[in-house]
Amino acid sequence: MQRLYAFLRRHPTGVDTFWAVFLLGLSGLSAVARAEGGGEPLAIALIALGLCTVVALRRRAPEKMLLLAVAMGVAQLLTGVVPNSANFAMLVIVFTVAAVGKRWASRLALGCSLGAAGLAQLRWPADTEQSGWLQQVFVIVVLTVPFVLAWVLGDSMRTRRAYFNQLEERAARLEREREAQSKVAVAAERARIARELHDVVAHNVSVMVVQADGAAYVMDTAPDQAKQALETISDTGRQALAEMRRLLGVLRTGDAQESGEYVPQPDVGQIEVLVEQVRQTGLPVDFKIEGTPRALPSGVELTAYRIVQEALTNTRKHGGPDAGASVRLVYFDDGLGLLIEDDGRGASHEMYEDGGADGAGHGMIGMRERVGMVGGTLDAGPRPGGGFRISVLLPLKPAH
Repeated sequence: MQRLYAFLRRHPTGVDTFWAVFLLGLSGLSAVARAEGGGEPLAIALIALGLCTVVALRRRAPEKMLLLAVAMGVAQLLTGVVPNSANFAMLVIVFTVAAVGKRWASRLALGCSLGAAGLAQLRWPADTEQSGWLQQVFVIVVLTVPFVLAWVLGDSMRTRRAYFNQLEERAARLEREREAQSKVAVAAERARIARELHDVVAHNVSVMVVQADGAAYVMDTAPDQAKQALETISDTGRQALAEMRRLLGVLRTGDAQESGEYVPQPDVGQIEVLVEQVRQTGLPVDFKIEGTPRALPSGVELTAYRIVQEALTNTRKHGGPDAGASVRLVYFDDGLGLLIEDDGRGASHEMYEDGGADGAGHGMIGMRERVGMVGGTLDAGPRPGGGFRISVLLPLKPAH
């Protein structure tokens, strides 16, 4: 049954042609039954054929078929062909034009619907001796109602179709917007993962390089120090691998949970461990906490840790061999302050601007993005007495 319905929907003109042939057959039977007259046989046949053509092609050319139906109606009035079964095509074309035709055609169909019954009553008047004018008016109203109902039904279908089209367009627009938002979310997540990978790789690899260089210098003269440096390299590598597994778990959901190797994100409490790790590389770091430590939002915790990590990594890269650093964590009532300073050579101007013309300073860009994501402020630049300073204020919200 569904296949038959689908076939009929794919071939609307064929369906209309079938009903046109059926209507033409009824018209022929009506003409034969009315043998006493009612018009010339040729005129009856041509008008019936024209009206059946209107039914057959009503959906392919509704406006043209309306004009053809009007022409057949005028010819019927002029030749005196009495209305018969073929005139049902006028109801059909009125409905079709009101539903899918142009506005001018719909208005023309309504006007013809209102006047057709009156013209027919004038052309073929009822017996005035047996019926008064009130009865004739009643007959006109009764004959007009089907045409008006056909037009109203068609116009309602037009309105309903326009409403559904509007809903479909709105749904398509919302779908496009959802796709765009999904793409933006994916891009933001990729940028976040890129920042995480940069922080993990830059810090841990720099620690491993420093320790490897130190081990190479003291391999022969101080084997114990070389062994300690190699152990530090091993621990740092394991830590880097653990954090990278966590980041890959974001891309491959479920892997970390299934393997049981989930590593929590770094927080403020691990900054002291980070500082101690940096000290082992030979960079003296003075670390102090001011204020009363308390629970922080996870985003602020991770941001604070990554900023300290990136700042100390930059000090090792650009501070020089005799540089020292200091890290201050200050708990305010409504914010967390970070102050990371060093007394080294400092970085070039491009490294603390927004990337610079040569694209350098990706670490500083990451810092600014992280601080911006939590609504904080960052100030970075060379110190007046030499070295480099990074000052950050992260707003606090109640931790849940």
